[in-house]
Amino acid sequence: MRNSIKVERARYDMTQADLAREIGVSRQSINAIEKGKYVPSAVLALKIAAVFKLPVEQVFMLEESD
Repeated sequence: MRNSIKVERARYDMTQADLAREIGVSRQSINAIEKGKYVPSAVLALKIAAVFKLPVEQVFMLEESD
C-alpha cells in the first residue's frame, strides 16, 4: 500500500510529531506508515485522512501486489 502522508504533511507544514500528536499515536508509528513498513487500521487511516480533509482513498492507495 502506498500513501501520500509525507506530501500532505508538507502541504500543511506539519512534522511527523505534529501529525502523531493530532491523531494520538507515536511519531515512530507515523514514520513506519509513511515508509510502508506498517499498514494502519481502518480507524487510523480515517483519522489521518480527516486531518488532511481528504477522502481516505486520496491518502492511501492499493498497489497491484496488495
